[in-house]
Amino acid sequence: MDIFKVSASALDAQRTRMNTIASNMANAQTTKTESGGPYVRKDVVFSAMPVNSKPNGKLEGVTVREVVEDRKPPITIYDPGHPDADEDGNVSMPNINVIEEMVNMMMALRAYEANVKAFNISKGMFQKALELGRV
Repeated sequence: MDIFKVSASALDAQRTRMNTIASNMANAQTTKTESGGPYVRKDVVFSAMPVNSKPNGKLEGVTVREVVEDRKPPITIYDPGHPDADEDGNVSMPNINVIEEMVNMMMALRAYEANVKAFNISKGMFQKALELGRV
């Protein structure tokens, strides 16, 4: 049954990644946050975790170790009419590339779908084993 734990951990991790990417995309134009500056892009850091019910097993799943802020500086654009422009007319924009975020979201979606397939294949194998046991 540990194989289900592996798939479930990967599904949970990819869901967190997709939510983080969606947050980045939703805030791609946010110039003011509660901390005062522009929104800072976030990224998910994964880590391996043991999922075995037996202490000597080596089966590992994945977990979200942390959600980190991107270290790239904000993008500065000249827009003197913007309400958040400084005295020189420059506006600090989030360091988010929407195309890059879309690619990341597609990769997260593909990983999620692959884990759903792995889960369903494992479930089908267990069902077939149960059918064999009834015969």
